[in-house]
Amino acid sequence: MIEFIRGIVAYRTAETIVVETGGVGYLLFCVHPLEWEEGEEVTVYTHQVIREDAHTLYGFRERQVRDLFRLLLEVSGIGPKVALAVTGAGNPGRLVEAVEQEDLRFLTKLPGVGKKTAQRIVLDLKDKLKKSGLNESFVSAVRVDTSRQVARAGSLEAIEALQALGYNEEEASQAVAIARKDFGEEEPGLDQWIRRALQFSMKE
Repeated sequence: MIEFIRGIVAYRTAETIVVETGGVGYLLFCVHPLEWEEGEEVTVYTHQVIREDAHTLYGFRERQVRDLFRLLLEVSGIGPKVALAVTGAGNPGRLVEAVEQEDLRFLTKLPGVGKKTAQRIVLDLKDKLKKSGLNESFVSAVRVDTSRQVARAGSLEAIEALQALGYNEEEASQAVAIARKDFGEEEPGLDQWIRRALQFSMKE
């Protein structure tokens, strides 16, 4: 089992990143792959799914999120794609909280999760989260602060807006990535994202 991979992000696609280490490129399915910067040195925590027709790697920035992904795979009816979508649908700490509180309304809003699946998640994971210690340590270890959530939402909206203006996904993503670096700690609105991204794209 591959526990983690440390290397350089070689390139990204709509669903994956490729991390090069030791001359080998590892293809990893992950959430929000366009948020990983090409050329960035990263440590990616992994889970490997081995089937007769394919060996697939799933990657995560935080070990706790990877561990939560693994627990979700133990729930009947949840496969890797749904588990990945669920862990990437927002703050994973909120997911842990929803399981503890048996908040079925929140759980059924997650991608690929209906009422029966939500009930199974609560039934199967509530005790496992306690035994693993994730219910106590998870939120503090992987909390995504409000400013980061706002920046993520703004950048994704800016990419969509640029695509609506005729840019392809790669061009829009590159322009927004440059704009993100330029903003630094600033929390821009959508209009600022679009204006700054257009400025950089026009310079190229």
